Amino acid sequence: MVEEWEKLDSESLADYRIFQARQDTRRSPRTGHVHRFYVLESPDWVNVIPLTPDDKVVMVHQFRHGREAITLEIPGGIVDAEDGSPAETARRELLEETGYVADQMVHIGTVDPNPAFLDNCCYTYLALGARQIQTPQFDGAEDIAIEEIPLTDIPELIRTGRISHALVVAAFYHHKNYTSGNQ
Repeated sequence: MVEEWEKLDSESLADYRIFQARQDTRRSPRTGHVHRFYVLESPDWVNVIPLTPDDKVVMVHQFRHGREAITLEIPGGIVDAEDGSPAETARRELLEETGYVADQMVHIGTVDPNPAFLDNCCYTYLALGARQIQTPQFDGAEDIAIEEIPLTDIPELIRTGRISHALVVAAFYHHKNYTSGNQ
C-alpha cells in the first residue's frame, strides 16, 4: 500500500507571477531515504465550453508561447482571488475573451493538470445559451480570434490534433460524460 511521504522541509525558490516555485524535502515511507521535489504553486484554473443555442462551441485561436504556435482552445484562465469562485472566473473569462455571456453556467468536472509537480486544479464549466453581447476585452498579453464550431465537429478536431491542449481535451471528455448522464 502506498503511504504519504513525510515533509521535512519546504523552501520557496522563486515567484514568476503566474506561479511560484518551491523545493520540498520528503522522506520515503518505504525506504526512509530523503529526496527533494520541485513544485510549481499555481492558482486554480477554469475552462469554459460555451455552447450556443444552435449547438456551436465558441472557440478561441491564440498564440501560445510555450508551444510557439497558434492553438484552438476554449476560453479559460486563472481563478483570481477577487472572483470569489471558479464559476465567477468562468463567467469573467468567457466575457473578456469572447464577449459572450451564458444563460446557465454548469460545473461539469475538475482535473489535476499535473499532480507530479503542480499543486492546482482546473475546473470545467459548460456555458449554456452562450450569446455575444459585446466585443472581447483582451488583456495586454492576449490576441484572440473567435470561431463558432459545430459541437459535432469537436471529436474529429481532437482526433486529428487540431485541438491538442490537454486540458481542453479533458474538458470535452467531461462534456461527453455530462451529456451522457443527462439524456
